[in-house]
Amino acid sequence: MSEKDRFLTQWEREFPTTLRVLRAFPSDQLDLRPHEKSKSARELAWAFVVETKMIADALKGQLDFANLPTAPATRDEIISTLERSCKEIGERIRQTPDAELDKTVKFFTGPKQIEDVRRMDILWLVLMDSVHHRGQFSVYLRMAGAKVPSIYGPTADEPWM
Repeated sequence: MSEKDRFLTQWEREFPTTLRVLRAFPSDQLDLRPHEKSKSARELAWAFVVETKMIADALKGQLDFANLPTAPATRDEIISTLERSCKEIGERIRQTPDAELDKTVKFFTGPKQIEDVRRMDILWLVLMDSVHHRGQFSVYLRMAGAKVPSIYGPTADEPWM
């Protein structure tokens, strides 16, 4: 199995779980902000969409952080945009030759530091970052009084036994 195939397998495994977590969030609490330095629930949910744009930009060969899309008003709009974006990104990756994924693009590697990073490595980084944000979002679920669905195993709200 190629690295691209391994990535796509993980991509297709992780995003349905992320969508399940987002759907569990109460649509009337998108302004929830656990701390003044924290993102609101809307901003954090929208971060998943922004990350798909980062993958699209990496596949094009240049990341554009100046023109990030802004979050829509509703949870359902965020979810439908993410569903569409995930499907489109999966197809774009499938159509991208492996040699293109080995090319580099300028990307942040530290504070005020930008270097050449292999496109495939950016894809993995974004996928892992989305998993990280999903974990953050599960805490927002608890704070909003919502049930936390199973992510990698049982939760108090979705026991397996």
